[in-house]
Amino acid sequence: MAKRSQGINTLCAHAGELEDKQFKGAVSPLYMSTSYAFEDVEVKRYPRYFNTPNQQALAQKIAALEHGEAALIFGSGMAAVSSSLLAFLHKGDHVVLQKTLYGGTSNLVTEEFKKFGIDFTFARDLSAEAFEKEIRKNTKGIYIETPSNPLLSITDIKAIAGLAKKHGLVSMIDNTFASPVNQNPIDMGIDVVIHSATKYMGGHSDILAGAVVSSEEKIDTIFQLAKNFGGSLSDYTVWLLERSIKTMGLRVKAQNENAGRMAEFLEQHELVEKVYYPGLKSHPDHELAKSQMKGFGGMLSFELKGLDSAIFMKYLKLIKPSMSLAGVESTILSPAKTSHALLSPEEREEQGIKDGLLRFSVGIEEPEDLIADIEEALEETRKDMVDVRI
Repeated sequence: MAKRSQGINTLCAHAGELEDKQFKGAVSPLYMSTSYAFEDVEVKRYPRYFNTPNQQALAQKIAALEHGEAALIFGSGMAAVSSSLLAFLHKGDHVVLQKTLYGGTSNLVTEEFKKFGIDFTFARDLSAEAFEKEIRKNTKGIYIETPSNPLLSITDIKAIAGLAKKHGLVSMIDNTFASPVNQNPIDMGIDVVIHSATKYMGGHSDILAGAVVSSEEKIDTIFQLAKNFGGSLSDYTVWLLERSIKTMGLRVKAQNENAGRMAEFLEQHELVEKVYYPGLKSHPDHELAKSQMKGFGGMLSFELKGLDSAIFMKYLKLIKPSMSLAGVESTILSPAKTSHALLSPEEREEQGIKDGLLRFSVGIEEPEDLIADIEEALEETRKDMVDVRI
């Protein structure tokens, strides 16, 4: 009889948990030691080697959630991104990347890869054909992000995974915006799945972490580089992250529902120019998103019609103008001033990121309260701007 696969909330709560054999506590014990025995032991444990008891247990949980064989936990999402890319790319190699990426990832590639002698190309659009046109003899990898930050564009995961296999390339994806609750790229053929665990895995705006999931073989390749880069995570933060993931399934499903409500409300509002959310039927990639996502996520972006977005944010009371995303509280920011500030104005314009664009991370509050907050802020902004014109 085939082993029954467990549901997302069960995996969140129980996968990879450490047993408290001494006191039989209900939660994983925390091992704070940075020094372990090296003789007469099966594993020589050292925090920088990603193999303390808490590190290993959390890695097992995240691997189970992403349907992978193994995982590594890092000190930040960018540590996970940089370690993964540089583990498979060497001097003289080439990588094809999606153009619409998190600003930190774009900056890593454009600013640092030249120092390592690694060449790169950004595909002109999200189609597999556009990626294939950029493949060269020395191409070693393909890197995508879907839904993308901040415009929520959708890339065909199966098509990219198939393209990578056709050409013998390593396929990598930033799955942060979706989270393992909404999307499992390994099931669609992707080799390496990367997360800023600061976001939906942490979920409370109080943890900085990253994660990578893949096969045992590829995780070992990443480990061989990562142990020298020193981007491991402290055991206390590992323990906090494992605790937070227990409720990730519940949190993300609530955020999915709220984001859908907010997207519909904003799309119908007379003072909103455009809404970017894959759950809307008006989104150009809605059908593709529906085919590869279990939920459309808690992130959306929008542009105001004739109103100053900076003034609008000042009038918000419940929704916090704040950097980062995916906490239980709703937050909003200007990508041009934060997540994509490292890009030039020309680069942002090329990606469709307007200066007035607002990225909205929807939390778990009652949607009626969020709507009331936005309504009041929009009305106050309109009054302000009328007074200025007068």
